[in-house]
Amino acid sequence: MQSPPRSPGSPGSTLPSRPAAAGSGPTTWQRMRLWGAAHAVDDLYQGLVPASVPYFVLDRHYGYVAAAGLTMAATLGSSVPQPFIGVLVDRLRPGWLAAAGVGLAGLGLGLSGLVPTYPLVWTLILLSGLGVAMFHPAAGRSAREAAGDSAGAMSIFAAGGSVGFFLAPVLATPALVAWGVGATALFIPPAVLMAFALLRNRRRHGELTAGAPARSGRDQWNPFLVLTAIEVVRSVAFFGVNTFIELYWLRELHTGRALAGTALACFLGGGVLGTLLGGRISDRIGMVRTVQLGAVLAVPLLVGLRLTPGGALPLLFALLSGVALNIPFAVLVKLGQDYLPSRPGTAAGVTLGLAVSIGGLISPAFGVLADAHGPQAVLAVICVVPVLALGLGLFLREPDTDV
Repeated sequence: MQSPPRSPGSPGSTLPSRPAAAGSGPTTWQRMRLWGAAHAVDDLYQGLVPASVPYFVLDRHYGYVAAAGLTMAATLGSSVPQPFIGVLVDRLRPGWLAAAGVGLAGLGLGLSGLVPTYPLVWTLILLSGLGVAMFHPAAGRSAREAAGDSAGAMSIFAAGGSVGFFLAPVLATPALVAWGVGATALFIPPAVLMAFALLRNRRRHGELTAGAPARSGRDQWNPFLVLTAIEVVRSVAFFGVNTFIELYWLRELHTGRALAGTALACFLGGGVLGTLLGGRISDRIGMVRTVQLGAVLAVPLLVGLRLTPGGALPLLFALLSGVALNIPFAVLVKLGQDYLPSRPGTAAGVTLGLAVSIGGLISPAFGVLADAHGPQAVLAVICVVPVLALGLGLFLREPDTDV
């Protein structure tokens, strides 16, 4: 087994070490690259939901509430099961679970654009969310074993998810514009290929079942619950913007579909940058301060997104808002596992799954608001949401280190 990366306080400790471990197992860098790529493919299907929602609205004539209901289906499927799946991962270490989750996520989303009725669309997107729920706890545990104590290394895995969200509108918008919602079928192959790669890696190296045992130490549930509340607040803001930013460009700023897709891509691209930046900042100033920094920056940038006129200039604020909202993301994942050192799968299931997904469950309420006052009202409300995260962040503390 490879030697652990250098401590967070040492220079250059933001990335996992490249040297190979003793024996024939994969290096730390290879493991992080694999799990980062798998996370990107898995979360591609979460990102495809908001990317495709405007085209269900336009092609199938769904209302705002029905559109938000599709986001709710994906998040409902991924939110409720994840804590239970996390417990299963910590106890049994089922090596096939992450691969099966990626496959189900891709098949559910890919088939959703081919079925004719709203209940079938909703059910398939729900199953896609269940696939996401199957993936995150197993992958989060294995990624933490590879990353050791470096938040910068863990940010590689977390950024994979942000990359998936970013690629969704970049890849989906041209296809959806050209062929309509039936183009979702084009995104089935990546899930099948990644599921095969994970199973093949497991057979060759035992990657999904081998690795460091859960760390010993006292589980700190009180700060973990505060952290979970912060991730819920962050995800409410993130999913609110993610779901309605394209409709804001289309209906309020009166732009074309291509520029609306660009706005979503800028927001999610900023999320990739913010996730990687947050891990590096955390290795230098500490995890709690990094979480607080993200909340402080998010408020003025979201206000700029809502108030800046024109179709092109607000793209800058879309990018910067994505950065600010995602600066705490990888840090919250690692911090949750530090608070629950003996339950890394459970912690990942909550921080990567349940807490993130709850943000999507708020989408129908945002849909009601958008039906009454337009997407601009949703963005106005979201401007004040990070204030709650900042207040909760004052109750966080660095985890105990005697584990």
